[in-house]
Amino acid sequence: MVKSTPDQIERSLIIPAPRERVWEALTDPKQFGEWFHVDLNGDTFEPGVTVRGKVKEKDHENLPIEMTIGQIEENKIFTWRWHPAAIDPQADYSRESTTHVEFMLEEAPGGTRLSLVESGFDQLPSERRDAAYRMNYDGWGIQLSRIDDYVTRKARTG
Repeated sequence: MVKSTPDQIERSLIIPAPRERVWEALTDPKQFGEWFHVDLNGDTFEPGVTVRGKVKEKDHENLPIEMTIGQIEENKIFTWRWHPAAIDPQADYSRESTTHVEFMLEEAPGGTRLSLVESGFDQLPSERRDAAYRMNYDGWGIQLSRIDDYVTRKARTG
């Protein structure tokens, strides 16, 4: 039996902060860039708009990032589509399918539950599917830790 790559990544955590504060860190491009380690063009996220920028992450510095913003339901849902694990500067990812990233916020004891689902890995080219899934699975663990640190640090410093 051939092992198949799962179609989606699911992660969640509880951030000890009000939902509005987590929402702000998630949907303000400047704050998003700080914890996500990207430098984005533009001052707002708007449905249907493609946001571009550069990665500031060590080992991937200056790689382009492109996200097409989807649904924005204040303090509840923020989505976008992108090319996952697009780290080869020589590759043209434009003909590949994108994955769908969805953040959901809800009240939880002790703060805000931030849940993430990234789906659509089954639509990626077979030669990239497993590596993209593994890279993003690990990456989302890092990114959720970063937004937690960012929000709680901001809460302490005002």
